[in-house]
Amino acid sequence: MKKSKFTESQIIKALKENEQGRKVGDISREMGIDTSTFYYWRKRSTGAWKWPI
Repeated sequence: MKKSKFTESQIIKALKENEQGRKVGDISREMGIDTSTFYYWRKRSTGAWKWPI
């Protein structure tokens, strides 16, 4: 599997910013990712693949 160029802490930070009301589009643009990647991270963080938040 390909290694992510983002650390878990960067992903968690992005998810928390979204929970605080920041738009997905803004976060994605800043990080240089597609919005679908962000939604994948969010799905992964709430499912069986949960990151420790």
